[in-house]
Amino acid sequence: MSPRCLQYVLSIKGIMKNGKIITLILTLIFFVSSVFGEEEQLVRLPSKENFHLFLLAGQSNMAGRGKVTEEDKKIHPRVFVLSKDGKWKPAVDPIHYDKKVAGVGLGRSFAIALAEHTKNISIGLVPAAVGGSSISVWEPGKYFDKTKSHPYDDALKRIQHARKDGVLKGILWHQGESDSRQPQRAKEYMGKLKALIERFRKDLNAPSVPFIIGQLGQFPESPWNDSKKLVNDAHISIAKGMTSVSFVPSDGLICKKDNVHFDAKSLREFGRRYAKAYLKMAESGSRD
Repeated sequence: MSPRCLQYVLSIKGIMKNGKIITLILTLIFFVSSVFGEEEQLVRLPSKENFHLFLLAGQSNMAGRGKVTEEDKKIHPRVFVLSKDGKWKPAVDPIHYDKKVAGVGLGRSFAIALAEHTKNISIGLVPAAVGGSSISVWEPGKYFDKTKSHPYDDALKRIQHARKDGVLKGILWHQGESDSRQPQRAKEYMGKLKALIERFRKDLNAPSVPFIIGQLGQFPESPWNDSKKLVNDAHISIAKGMTSVSFVPSDGLICKKDNVHFDAKSLREFGRRYAKAYLKMAESGSRD
């Protein structure tokens, strides 16, 4: 309990009858915690080696813009998220906070799939995606004015903080919509993404950490232009050419009415596809 709440509870001891004080104190602890919001939600983390961490990076379709329902608020006992203030909490959507419109993303369903696959581990998600960010701001020192943030630097700090409690197991990436709107950016995209993957691995001292790339939305309502095809080709080529990089197709997934963002159902499915891609890489690596 926070000092403020404890002080509040103890201040009423002098006016209580001995037979009721314990009950009242317990009641006030619950009440004051709810009113002031000062109590941190306690979570029981596993041993460090059994706490598998995943960095979620990219732009809005990684952050998630799906409509949140009761299904997305159910707590899984072994799936956690690093909150904005650096505390571990149960992972319920929205887990991102890049913009007020953050909603259901693919991270939670990804984590649940892994937790259900391997019963002796817990999953820690580290949200760092930034809606609207181009790949050019995912570089050291780059500032993104729309969210008043430094996407790469902030992601690095958050995952390094999380690694005090667990082990980095992968980086999930979904990005490219911004760069597919300008031909020159699309042409430069492959080189920038390769450099980003190498930079993450070097800065995190994790030379073979799995990096999973999700395909851009294939929405009939918003046909691909040549630039989007270039970005898509870059995703596929990099996954084929770099070690421990996987590409996850978006076949059959549908969009919201904005023709830009996947809907909630599709994002849940996308997360499960990311999980299958990760498990395939992990199992392949264990056989090498």
